Amino acid sequence: MIYASASDWRNAPQKRVLLFAMSGLGKTYLSKMLRNTGDWFHYSIDYRIGTRYMGEKIADNAKREAMKVPFLRDLLRSNSIYIGSNISFDDLKPMSSYLGKPGDPAKGGLPWDEYTRRQDEFQRAEVAALMDTGHFIKRAVDLYHYPHFICDTGGSICEWVDANDPADPVLKELASQTLMVWIEGTKAHTAELIRRFDREPKPMSYDPAFLLQTWQAYLTEFAVAPDKVNPDDFIRWAFAKALAHRQPRYRAMADNWGISVTQEAVERVTDTDGFVDMIADALEMRG
Repeated sequence: MIYASASDWRNAPQKRVLLFAMSGLGKTYLSKMLRNTGDWFHYSIDYRIGTRYMGEKIADNAKREAMKVPFLRDLLRSNSIYIGSNISFDDLKPMSSYLGKPGDPAKGGLPWDEYTRRQDEFQRAEVAALMDTGHFIKRAVDLYHYPHFICDTGGSICEWVDANDPADPVLKELASQTLMVWIEGTKAHTAELIRRFDREPKPMSYDPAFLLQTWQAYLTEFAVAPDKVNPDDFIRWAFAKALAHRQPRYRAMADNWGISVTQEAVERVTDTDGFVDMIADALEMRG
């Protein structure tokens, strides 16, 4: 790790941290809190994906839907209107809408082949955005003169890496540039995440093998044809399985490549000093 001890961390003139966890456990809360101090550069992986790597695909998807409307089609073809993605750190819905959900087209679902094609696109984009971390660390210092750096990752980071492989290219690069910090939730937090997801299911990205296994299990258990699947029902059903699937992957990342903090500890952080103390405590516990 780039900080061998709590003392190294506290005395570092440039603090560089990468946060990973399921959505809803405080990654973006901490990143925004630190960014608002004026001393931390906030690098959002999802924002980078949605602007640099998938922005054109997202916009084209919206245009494809607009072309189904004769009035809008004529305006688009004559370049009379502009359709683009208004993605932001706080609103990533354009990217979620592109990822979509598999199932019945009449209910907003995508055919399985198209759905998995977009999943593959997202995987390549997320890996590329993660590998850009070092570039943005340099950019934050050289261009913007920020002394500190916080990387806010998406929940699917664990899907594309092998934390038990000491030669994993993504983790080697990230660990050489940042202190990797897992925010670990409790069973109560997991239950709350599931309740939130049930209220507002949103598209997610998964390891292809896990996704195929989960899809086939759903089709078998509910005896439904792929093109008759209710898209929201499927992603709700898959979400709890995804949490269980990701938990050991996150833990291996923390054990082999970084440190962990609890979600309760994150909730107590209200300023930079509190954040620095939380990381120092975790480094001391790791020894």
